[in-house]
Amino acid sequence: MNNDFFDALTLLQEEKGIPAESVLDNIKNAISVAVKKYYNVGDENIDVDINVEDKKFKVSLFKEVVEEVENPYTQISLEDAYAKNKRMKIGSKFTIKLDTKQIGRIAAQSGKNLIHQAINDAVKEQVMEQYQSKLNEALPAVVQKIDPRTGNATIEIDKSEAILFKNEQIPGEVLYEGDRIKVYISDIVSNERRCSVKVSRTHKDLVKRLFEQEVPEIFDGDVEVKSISREAGSRTKIAVYSKDENIDPVGACIGPKGMRVANIVNELNGEKIDVVRYSEDPTEFIAQALSPADVLSVEILDEENNVCQVTVPDNQLSLAIGNKGQNAKLAARLTGFKIDIKPESGIIVTK
Repeated sequence: MNNDFFDALTLLQEEKGIPAESVLDNIKNAISVAVKKYYNVGDENIDVDINVEDKKFKVSLFKEVVEEVENPYTQISLEDAYAKNKRMKIGSKFTIKLDTKQIGRIAAQSGKNLIHQAINDAVKEQVMEQYQSKLNEALPAVVQKIDPRTGNATIEIDKSEAILFKNEQIPGEVLYEGDRIKVYISDIVSNERRCSVKVSRTHKDLVKRLFEQEVPEIFDGDVEVKSISREAGSRTKIAVYSKDENIDPVGACIGPKGMRVANIVNELNGEKIDVVRYSEDPTEFIAQALSPADVLSVEILDEENNVCQVTVPDNQLSLAIGNKGQNAKLAARLTGFKIDIKPESGIIVTK
């Protein structure tokens, strides 16, 4: 074991934030397994000591001093032990300090693989602990590189790397190395090989977390986000509510001169955001959800199956439906209602 090993531990701490002490037990166990296998001994016959500060590494093999040797792997004769240490007597433990080079090619290779696995296990555990409390949160990240073939982006979050897959990137957004972005931690995936975090910029709850970060009234609980519907890269509708009559939830989210919502729009690569007022009255809520279109009336046709019919001015029909039906679809997801839209002239368009 040379200085490269200790330098690697230092690098692990600096780059991954993993203290050397947290992996030492795993590494000691890995080395013990390799030595036990090679020397055919038990746990009680092995001692592994690693001193990170002094950069010293020792492996000791213990043999019991006996009159007559029955197992040469775990026992040594009194005559042989006494020749090397005059204090030895029957029942004593005779210590043999091993040179790591003497462990042998098989044990060394086994130890190398086990140490590698031990470090991987420590990294997995660290990632799990690091992100468990950040699950379902929006975190800042830096784009490290882009795979030109797949479009996947390698990003750095809190000294750890993650892959932002192309299908989790905002459609139409072009990322470059060095870009600073916000990502949503949607899942933590752990298997035998590694532990990784699943990140997204298309998840609808990313919008919710961005509003929590940007709008103090939401963070403090004075304004509540009731529901969100999103087509990433195009448009999001977010319904907000406040029990405090003195607080305008929509105004709070938009902010002075529209700066709060503008900051979120910029973070989402120009994605349009409709902030609508939530109401416990479904007819009022549905009317708000179809914003920016004006609504003349909302009629609940089937309360059990959440079906309604909305009437809009003739000149507002296309606006209410939206491009490729987007506005109506998002309003339906936001409210949970199937919405039939008709103009004053009476022709019904279903979306």
